[in-house]
This record gives sequence, structure tokens and C-alpha cells, in this order.
Amino acid sequence: MKKIAFHIGAIDKPRDDEEQRHIHKRTVPKLGGVGIFLAFLIGYMLFGEQSTRMNSILIGSFIVILTGIIDDIKPIRASHKMIGHLIAASVIVFYGRILLNNISAFGYTVDFGRMAYPLTIFFIVACTNIINLIDGMDGLSGGICSIFYITIAVLCFYQGRYGSLVLTLCLIMLGSTLGFLLHNFYPASIFAGDCATFMGFIISIITLLEFKGPALISFFVPLTIIGIPILDTAFAIIRRLLKGQPPFQADRQHFHHQLLGMNFSQRTTVLIIYAINILFASASMFYTIIDQKIGQTIYIIIFFLVIWFIFHTSIITDKTKKKRIGKGTTK
Repeated sequence: MKKIAFHIGAIDKPRDDEEQRHIHKRTVPKLGGVGIFLAFLIGYMLFGEQSTRMNSILIGSFIVILTGIIDDIKPIRASHKMIGHLIAASVIVFYGRILLNNISAFGYTVDFGRMAYPLTIFFIVACTNIINLIDGMDGLSGGICSIFYITIAVLCFYQGRYGSLVLTLCLIMLGSTLGFLLHNFYPASIFAGDCATFMGFIISIITLLEFKGPALISFFVPLTIIGIPILDTAFAIIRRLLKGQPPFQADRQHFHHQLLGMNFSQRTTVLIIYAINILFASASMFYTIIDQKIGQTIYIIIFFLVIWFIFHTSIITDKTKKKRIGKGTTK
């Protein structure tokens, strides 16, 4: 994929911009996400079983990857990419019949009825883009997704779901993303590019398939495993709205940028995010298969860590301006 990326011009050149969001200093090929997709296809041919659901996943994945390839070669409008993601999600919902129909919590059940279709499509598109939004450092998206896949796989093994589609998808994707990480961890020799959306697309499907029955917790647990990407996206939207900016306008205030601002190296920053994500995953595993009280305790610890991070960094509001004003400088 490196050679193909250079051949067709799917490369990321170092460049300066106002927000200094691009931190790499050399030309790096993209299309790493295509390599993940091809490895996924090989894994499916060796270990997968044909079904309507699997067919819908393959078709939807191809649409997501094709959209990513086009954007990696020549950037397209966000609205055009969204059309591709909506089509892919619609294939999963209307052909694969993978739906979030209802949720029960605290003795109450909410049946979504016809709203299950747009809600599921929205969820798939959101997950697809969340992973792409956090993909700002070497090894970041691939590592976070690998932690998700291995955590859900462990839960499947514990529950005895050895032949399930969820376990098959997790193990195939785990092998694919770990293989990609060999080339993407700092210093990266290839980027996932916009095709990183494929990893988020599969995460959304695994979450929906993992959701068994009407219990809210079976839907909540998989989402907590990708807590960092979800929180980072939520904070970004809030931050930009407070500044009067479009919610999806790019900036340099993401979670990993905050850690870099604390003088951590790129490698250390990624490892810190891995550790936090493993904490999320551990809470989910403890809550599900060992002791709910321990899981709840870890969730509470994470909650206070998030609160501390909000008040001590510029993840939502710019703290650097306040510091400069306090020092009486106009720089």
C-alpha cells in the first residue's frame, strides 16, 4: 500500500497551517486503512461464514473504503463523504437488518419503532467518523481500535460465544489493525488516511451485534471501551460551539494536543492514551464478568480524571489566554 499510495498521489506532505495541526515533518503515504481492509477480507475468506449480515458488512465496508480512497487521493467535501457513509450505513440497516430496536433501563423500556432505522444509521455514521477525528498521531487510531477489538473478544470468550459473528469480526480486525500498527506506530511509515473510517465502521457494527436483548448495559459497555474518542469528539463540538465556530471545524485542541502541550513526546502521548483506554476497557470487563462494584469504582475514578482534565487543560475553554492575562503580557 505504501508503493501504491506514492504511485497514485495518496500522500500526506508536511505543511504549516494556522493551527499547526500537522505535526509530522516528512512525506508519508496514506491508504493504510486499505491495507487493513484487505487483511480483513483475507481473514473473512479464511475464517468467516457467508450470511446476509456478513454480506451487508462487506458491501458497506467497500463503500466506506472507496469513499476514503477518493478523499485520500484528492480531498472531497465533508458532505460528499457523508453521503458515502450514509449509503454504507443504510446497507447495514435495510439489507443486513442490524438494528437498535429498543432499550430498557430502570424498569422502563423504550421501543424505537420506525425511529430505529434513522437512529441506527446515525449511530453507525457517528462511530465511523469518531475514529477518523481522533486519528491525529502515529499509532493512535490503530491502538485504540485494537484495544476495543481485544476487549470485546475476551468478553465473547468468557460468555462462550465461540462461533459468533461478533467474535469473528473482532479477531479478524484485531489481526488487521495490529499488522497495521507495525508500520504506523511512531515514527509511522504509513498513515491510515481517511480510510481510518473503516475501523470505526466495524466498531459500530460490533457494538450493535454485541447489543443482546433490551438491556441498556449491553449497549453501554462496548461504547465505554472507546471512551476517549467519544469524549474527545464531544469536547471538540462543545469547544467549537462556545467559540462560535462550526462544530466540525478542525483545530489543535484535541486530547492528544493537550498532552503534547504538557511537553510529553509523541510516543509517550500515545502510550498515555492507550493506558487511559485500557482503564476504560478494564472497567467494562470488571463490570461485565468479574465484579460490578469494582467496575463501578473504576468508572468513578475515570469520571474524576475527566473532570480534572477539563479544568486543567484547554480541551473545552482556552486556559492559556487566562494565564497570559494573569501574567500581564500581551503576547
